[in-house]
Amino acid sequence: MAESGALSGRVALITGANRGLGAVIAEAYVAAGAAVMLCARDGGALAAVVRDLARKPGAKVLGEPADVTDEAAMQRLVGKAIAAFGKLDILVNNAGVYGPFGVIEEADWNDWKRALEINLYGSIIPAKAVLPHFKEKRRGKIVQLSGGGATNPLPRISAYAASKAAVVRFAETLAEECREFGIDVNSIAPGALNTRLLDEVLEAGPDRVGAAFFQRALKQKEEGGASPALGAELAVFLGSAASDGITGRLISAVWDNWRDLPAHRDELKKTDVFTLRRVAGRDRGLGWADK
Repeated sequence: MAESGALSGRVALITGANRGLGAVIAEAYVAAGAAVMLCARDGGALAAVVRDLARKPGAKVLGEPADVTDEAAMQRLVGKAIAAFGKLDILVNNAGVYGPFGVIEEADWNDWKRALEINLYGSIIPAKAVLPHFKEKRRGKIVQLSGGGATNPLPRISAYAASKAAVVRFAETLAEECREFGIDVNSIAPGALNTRLLDEVLEAGPDRVGAAFFQRALKQKEEGGASPALGAELAVFLGSAASDGITGRLISAVWDNWRDLPAHRDELKKTDVFTLRRVAGRDRGLGWADK
């Protein structure tokens, strides 16, 4: 469970907040004391989340239907958040889709490109919108949701895999660009969640997603998957002062000992742990692989 008061006095913009992990993160942020501006394309579902959260004691919640791939809409949304709450401290990039299933030569190209737009451009565009404010204040947090596609090949789900690897490398790069401004940028691997994305895999069937991936999805559905609350707790940590100076990392909510990272902050700065890196032959003791 996220620490009560960990985000007291902070203001967050959370994308894709109308269902699934985004809604769970929004609830965790409100519980941790943050004022939140929520956005999603589905205005009806978003309004329901806003109503539910607004009932909580002391909650400060606003919602605005918006497309994360629309640069003007994101600029307006950031402006509305700052006008309403006086500032903006945290961006949580959660909006995402799987995109088309199937081998690449048979995938609908427009659907493939749209998945890249939502997952990749839909992370870059909100970041571009908040950065001038963050840089002026010389502080800020950008929390990027990643997924299995960032660290493993995903045959027949190539748009998702390519876009998630791209957003993690973008986050690592942005972390370096923003280091001197006191802005921390990190990615979260929340684990295998039982969300609408899993339902889409099961609906697509083994012929489109591959027999092995389908069987893993079926087992995950039956066994329950990872807890969204754990990913939300990590999102709170990465938005809080406790994570100050921790930046440019891809952190697994399930497998990494992230709660203890503040005690190892200086050591973490000297290592490439929790980052995307090429594995060289020497890293695996293969003397024949390197010059």
